Amino acid sequence: MKANTGEAIRLRRDLKAPTKRPNWPKAVVVRTLQPADATSIHALLNLGAAEYGGEATGFDDWWASLSTNPEFDPALCFLAVDEDQKILGVAQCWTSAYLKDLAVHPEARRRGVGENLLWHVFQVFRQRGASHVDLKVVADNLTARRLYDRVGMVAVAFDG
Repeated sequence: MKANTGEAIRLRRDLKAPTKRPNWPKAVVVRTLQPADATSIHALLNLGAAEYGGEATGFDDWWASLSTNPEFDPALCFLAVDEDQKILGVAQCWTSAYLKDLAVHPEARRRGVGENLLWHVFQVFRQRGASHVDLKVVADNLTARRLYDRVGMVAVAFDG
């Protein structure tokens, strides 16, 4: 487990700037959340959180909090899956063009899954008329920061 300071920064991707089309690895496709996916998504998010010193949450509390949030839309929870429908990565967004969670399974890393999920998120929100996509990241999570830098995200004033 990697320790972190817990200090978060807000990053933004301006959607007026050019974006790339996702270029998915062979046999990987993107789809949206289906009810049967919830436990696998929860496990992947907890795996990612544990790697960076985050705390695991129980499934029932997580799902109740997520699914009843007024900004939750299952159509904005994007899953990168393989041919067996194994979830390799998840990008869960709020309706306000905010990327709440991004996680890639350790076995699928360094294959472009996270980056392609981001390009997909940017395209979807551009089509919805959003001017930008925001997220928060732990400042000393250098792996995530490098990924966000590659896709053109920049730090902005933190408003909460």
